[in-house]
Amino acid sequence: MALFDEDVRVVPAQRPPLRRATRIGIIALAVALVCLATLTFLPTGYVIQQPGPVYNTLGTATGADGAAVPLIEVEGAETFETSGALDLTTVQVVGNRERTPTWLELMGAWFDRSRAVVPLDSVFPAGQTSEQRSEQNAQLMVDSQHEATVAALRELDYQVDSRVRIHSLPEGSPAEGILEPDDIVLAAEGQNVTDVTELRDIIQETDGAPVALTIERDGTEMTVDVTPVLNEDDSAYQVGVSTIVDYDFPVQVTIQLDNVGGPSAGLMFALGIIDTMTPDDLNGGLQVAGTGTITADGVVGPIGGIRQKLYGAQGAGAEYFLAPEANCDEVVGHIPDGLRVFSVADLDDAVAALDAVSAGGDLDALPACTAP
Repeated sequence: MALFDEDVRVVPAQRPPLRRATRIGIIALAVALVCLATLTFLPTGYVIQQPGPVYNTLGTATGADGAAVPLIEVEGAETFETSGALDLTTVQVVGNRERTPTWLELMGAWFDRSRAVVPLDSVFPAGQTSEQRSEQNAQLMVDSQHEATVAALRELDYQVDSRVRIHSLPEGSPAEGILEPDDIVLAAEGQNVTDVTELRDIIQETDGAPVALTIERDGTEMTVDVTPVLNEDDSAYQVGVSTIVDYDFPVQVTIQLDNVGGPSAGLMFALGIIDTMTPDDLNGGLQVAGTGTITADGVVGPIGGIRQKLYGAQGAGAEYFLAPEANCDEVVGHIPDGLRVFSVADLDDAVAALDAVSAGGDLDALPACTAP
């Protein structure tokens, strides 16, 4: 007896056709996966700026041997105990030419007020490697420390002498064969020269005629003539040299801060030096943050990434922030809750703001960034 009929064929049941909505959902999912892969791996032309570390110029930093050392050290003058904080703020860049952020990362940064999406070329110029950028920023930091030291010492009524030294001559320079690296420029057209601005002004006054430069070379003083030429955009005359200003410091100031580059810490370095060398707390023992370049004569200049630095200061617990006057248009409308911002054009403005904060003075009378 047969249990099964061998002539009977079993036909599997057919799957019901996919509904239109289901097909559309599958297609949409596939498109989304392709877009996700594209957003994840497709290179972009942008980088992200976000708040970086905050450093107290009155505190310590990590030295070359890994040990904690004073961020600012002064030798040759009396120093005093400090309290509170004078924080310098930094910006951290996510991405570089070798690896840009993904589109997904850019989308996340776009909706975060503390971060900014900026073109790659604005941070990493074409033709410049990451190593070259780091070297340039390191040199800018060294220059910033020197300028901050001069500004601080002059604010404290120290005499700081300076002199202009020839650093290098590019190929084809009009001064080639006349000036040499390490020549000291003592005077131009009979007028004493102590900084680069004075030298440039005298060169412009000659209107292209030969400039008589009194220089010191290997201990010997001499006078040479250099005929300036117009720069590329015909806006100014130049003698085709790169210069450095050397200073004779009456006090030895050492600033130790590794892994931070650029000139934007100048203002806070100067304030930290002043606070270290004066008996009263410049900040009233409070936590104050800030940013800004500084020149030897105390002028505070604009910096990049001001919005990220505001949020970095807030995150570190600062209540007050010193912002360059020239950055006010970027500050308005982007001040984090709990942070009060004062506008400063020079070192005197910054000291006055700290005096008011320390003494509990009329803060409303201080310059602030306001909408036009």
